[in-house]
Amino acid sequence: MIKGLFETHIYVADLERSIDFYSNVLGLTQCHYDEERRIAFFWIGKPQEAMLGIWEKPKSEIDIRHFAFRCDVDDVLHKSIRFLDAHGLKPYNFLKSGDREPMVFAWMPALAIYFNDPDGHALEFIAILDGEAKPDLGVISYQDWLNSGI
Repeated sequence: MIKGLFETHIYVADLERSIDFYSNVLGLTQCHYDEERRIAFFWIGKPQEAMLGIWEKPKSEIDIRHFAFRCDVDDVLHKSIRFLDAHGLKPYNFLKSGDREPMVFAWMPALAIYFNDPDGHALEFIAILDGEAKPDLGVISYQDWLNSGI
């Protein structure tokens, strides 16, 4: 019955700041705004395929969440760091090792890099890799993934 995830919602401290971030920095298309309810919705990817809702709440009521944006491998590997740097965002890997390069979750397998939105929500650019999953490898560098003989 379930065919995918359609929407997710997060709380933000400043709705206008977050609208600016999700539309002008990340490039999502705003599809609805309700001033009275202090909420905005954005299409993720093609309209009507997936949606993000952001709700304004006092900072004390915001709990930090995580979600990932599906991307192409080439974009995560070759464009994500430049994109994040150009927008003043600090990329980090899953291990938070100080290495700013995307890492591979070998159990999927997928390549991913993380960054935070203005409220501290942990966002991720992720791309599924070709090849068979290798759960025993854990979380590794892309070069180690390539060297593992995919």
